[in-house]
Amino acid sequence: MGRGRFLTLAGSALLVLVAPPLYLMLDLAVVGRLGGEQLAALAVGTLVLSMVSTQLTFLAYGTTARSARAFGAGDRAGAVREGLQASWIAIGAGLVIVVAGRLLAGPVMRALVPDAAVAAEAAGWLRLAVFGVPLILLSMAGNGWMRGVQETRRPVIYVVAGLLVSAVLCVLLVHGLAGAPDLGLHGSAVANLAGQGLTGLLFLRRLLVDVRRTPGPSGRRPVWAPDPAVIRAQLTMARDLILRSLGFQVCFVSAAAVAGRFGVAQVAAHQLVLQIWEFLSLLLDSLAIAAQQVVGAALGARVFGVAKANARRATAVSVLAAAVLALALAAGAGLVPRIFTSDPAILDAARTPWWFLVGMLPVAGVVFALDGVLLGAGDAAFLRTATLAGALLAFLPMIWLALIFDWGLTGIWAGLLLFMLTRMVAVTFRVRSGRWLR
Repeated sequence: MGRGRFLTLAGSALLVLVAPPLYLMLDLAVVGRLGGEQLAALAVGTLVLSMVSTQLTFLAYGTTARSARAFGAGDRAGAVREGLQASWIAIGAGLVIVVAGRLLAGPVMRALVPDAAVAAEAAGWLRLAVFGVPLILLSMAGNGWMRGVQETRRPVIYVVAGLLVSAVLCVLLVHGLAGAPDLGLHGSAVANLAGQGLTGLLFLRRLLVDVRRTPGPSGRRPVWAPDPAVIRAQLTMARDLILRSLGFQVCFVSAAAVAGRFGVAQVAAHQLVLQIWEFLSLLLDSLAIAAQQVVGAALGARVFGVAKANARRATAVSVLAAAVLALALAAGAGLVPRIFTSDPAILDAARTPWWFLVGMLPVAGVVFALDGVLLGAGDAAFLRTATLAGALLAFLPMIWLALIFDWGLTGIWAGLLLFMLTRMVAVTFRVRSGRWLR
C-alpha cells in the first residue's frame, strides 16, 4: 500500500469525522439566536444523544476491521455480509433506543438540568431527535463496511449530502424563513432527522445494491437474514470497544469535575485546551482508521510482511503529522487561545495545559496509529485491557491526587500525559511482540 493511497483513505475518513462537529457548530449558532434557554436545551440534548451514539461506534470501527480482513482475503462478498449483519444490529439497537428515548427523555433531562423550562425544552427536542438514531447507526455500519472494502468517495458524499440538507432546513425551520414553518427549537430536531434520514438511507441503498449483487454460499441467492454466528462475533468485539469507550468517558468526566473544583478560570481553560485536543484527535483518528483498513486487508490476505510494513508506514505518517501539529501549537501559544477568549485569567490558566498538549501530541501520534493497527487485526480485547489499565493505574489516580494535593491543572494534565504514555508502552509492546499477526 503506497503512501498516496494511505493518505487518500485517511482523507476520506477525516472528512466524515469532521463534518458532524462542523454542523453542530452551525446548529448551536442558529438555535442560539432564539435565546439562552433554547441554546442550553440543545446543548444538553445533543450531549445525551452523542453519549448514546458514542457507545455504539463499534458499528463503524468493529465492522471496518472485520470487513477489511474479508476484503483482503479476496472475499468481497464476505465483507459486504459483515456490513449486512452490522446493519441488522444497528436497526435492532436503534429501535430499542427510540423506545427508551421517548419514555425516558423527561426524567433524564430533569435529572441533568435543574431549570424546569430548559429540561422541558431539551426533552421535547430529544423525543423528536431520537427517531434519527437507527439512521445514525445504519450510517455507522455503512461507513464501517465501506471503509473495509476501501471505498473512499461514496461515504463522504453520503455524509456531506445529509449534513447539507440538515444545515439548510435548520436555518429555515428554526426561524421560519422563506415561508417555512417557524418551529423554533423543534426545527433543529426536524432538520437533524431529515439529514440523518438521507444519509442513512443512502448507506442502506448502497448496501442493498451490493448484497443483491453478491451471491450466497455455493452461488445461491443472496442471504438477507440475520446470521447469529456473525452477529455474536461482532457483539463480542463490540463489548470490548464499549468498555474501552467507557474508560475514556469516565476519565474525562472525572477530569472536568476536578478542574471545576479549582475555579471558574481553571475549568474554562481546561475545557478550551481539551476542545482543541479533541479537534486535533480527529486528524490522528483518520490516520488510525486508514491504518485499520490497510493492516486489516493485509492480514486478510495473509501477507504478514505487508501488514508489518503498513503498520510502520502508518506510525511514521501519524507521528510526523502529530509533530507538525505540536510545532504549530508551540508557535501559536500566545495567539491561538486568544481566538477563543480575551479573559486574562483564563489565558493565564491555559498556559499549563497548552504545553502539556504540545508535549503529548507526538506520543498521541504513536498511540493512535498503533490503536488502528491493532483494531485492524481485531485485537480489541487487548486495547480494552490496555485502556482500562491506563485509566485505573495512571489517569484517575493522578486526577484525584491533583485534587487532594491541590496540584491544579498541572496534576490533571500530567495524568492525561501519563495515560497516553502508559498506552504507548502497551500498544508498542503488543505490536513488537507479533501476537497481533495471529
